[in-house]
Amino acid sequence: MDIAFNVEIVKKGKWYIARAPELDFVTQGTTAEEARKNIIELVEIQFEEMREMGSLENYLEECGKGTGKKISSVTFRLPTLKKKPVAFRQQASLNVR
Repeated sequence: MDIAFNVEIVKKGKWYIARAPELDFVTQGTTAEEARKNIIELVEIQFEEMREMGSLENYLEECGKGTGKKISSVTFRLPTLKKKPVAFRQQASLNVR
């Protein structure tokens, strides 16, 4: 099952801020691509830790993204950047099984 959510990347000063508002995750990078990679890493690490602790299902329910099922694995997908943005929103998805 895929769970869709948004990733926003904005330039603030010398930093690019990557945010997944529905999941309440924020990270940064010195380039848009670095911020993109950092948000991927953040989501993967946090979701794997929550899955191991048995709290991932509850977290997704609180975010309005619940599946009603026990989750055994998570795969995160975020499309590759096509241009250097100053600000943009991109659709991403989690595949949960």
